[in-house]
Amino acid sequence: MDVRMTVNGQPRRVAVEARDSLADALRDGLGLTGTNLACEHGVCGSCTVSVDGEAVRSCLVLALQCEGSEVRTVEGLADGDRLSPLQEAFSAEHGLQCGFCTPGFLTLLQQALDDDPFLDRDEQKLTELLASNLCRCTGYVGIRRAVVRAARAGRGEPPAAD
Repeated sequence: MDVRMTVNGQPRRVAVEARDSLADALRDGLGLTGTNLACEHGVCGSCTVSVDGEAVRSCLVLALQCEGSEVRTVEGLADGDRLSPLQEAFSAEHGLQCGFCTPGFLTLLQQALDDDPFLDRDEQKLTELLASNLCRCTGYVGIRRAVVRAARAGRGEPPAAD
């Protein structure tokens, strides 16, 4: 079966089997390997993408469910060779180490910042959001700082003082 969706702003068509997850369609069908698969049970968040403006675990969504949807993956965050403000903040704040969880975090956090540009001002909400994805390397401190930096940049404010 063919599924038509808009992926990172481009109309795409991908052949899938009824059992194929969105992650499978993105990785195997469209060659977008930035979406990582780890637990394949929706626990770790490495496969997080945005579907119609909502962050979802792509390992739990059937590709067929995305017919006509707008999908944004980590590859869709940058503007050509120019990194997004969130990607730049991850680099500046050392929000990654091994990098395996990074695409899921970036996609999750970009959607959250799109929904709430003041996310950095709600400590509890930010803590809960960060806890929804697993990182075994960073301890989340650099990731948290990156979100604050990106949120402030998005509002035209200078980076927070250390």
